[in-house]
Amino acid sequence: RRPPPAMAEPSLARLGAGANAWMVDENIADITRQPQEPLIARLRTRTKELVLDVHKAAVVVVDMQNDFCHADGWLASVGVDVGPARAPIPVLDALIPAARSAGAMVSWVNWGNRPDLLNVPSSVHHVYNPTDRGTGLGDALPPRGSRVLEQGSWGAAVVDDLQAHVRSGDDLVVSKYRMSGFPDTALDSALRQLGRTTLLFAGVNTDQCVMATLVDAANLGYDVVLVADACGTTSPDFCRQATEYNVSQCFGFVAESADVLAALAAAGTQHTYLDRAAAPGGPAGGP
Repeated sequence: RRPPPAMAEPSLARLGAGANAWMVDENIADITRQPQEPLIARLRTRTKELVLDVHKAAVVVVDMQNDFCHADGWLASVGVDVGPARAPIPVLDALIPAARSAGAMVSWVNWGNRPDLLNVPSSVHHVYNPTDRGTGLGDALPPRGSRVLEQGSWGAAVVDDLQAHVRSGDDLVVSKYRMSGFPDTALDSALRQLGRTTLLFAGVNTDQCVMATLVDAANLGYDVVLVADACGTTSPDFCRQATEYNVSQCFGFVAESADVLAALAAAGTQHTYLDRAAAPGGPAGGP
């Protein structure tokens, strides 16, 4: 009979990040990756009640950046009303601090292209400058001279209105180069390293970059929730409706921010339905 595994000793130091960290010293490498105590929240969505672990959750904020959400940004410069793209700002003003305080992670996923644009295909250039006669990716945009969606530029930064919520060193900040935040980026590997498997999506545009990132996340095995009023789009409203329908039908769940806030506020170390069902003599149903 094998002896039980030794518990981590107080002298061991944490090596690595999140759920995949080891505990080490000169003689021991504890690679058991001890689980974190769950913090259970019950979230009402449009189709079902979700029972989720806040410590495995991340709010993924997509493309809430100056070039899309500010009057001096690229989108406004081509004549698009950015009002709908700014609609999520007050929702995120409440959601981000509540999520962080409860123990969820915050991730900012923004366009942030290389100055040489070498990893950007022609199909993506075409989205922003279909005739090559306008102001496209990497071009200087009046009146600020910021280069459109270039990493490190004002236009690629989180929109000024939300800058106060960015926590350097705590938040996961990822630059993307496609409509989705996953191709050619570290988003997937970082989320997995940190043990964040439930993703709550916010940002713009609901039907474009938010949807593309959410679909890729679902296809990679993440549990996905679209926080409907924490998203916005400058597209016709039928695009939003179709996106919300397809998320609920095919990929995950759709919720409202008020329900997310309520779930976070009430989160606690409660049993999950699975715990209750597995307990000796436990009910087949929920608590």
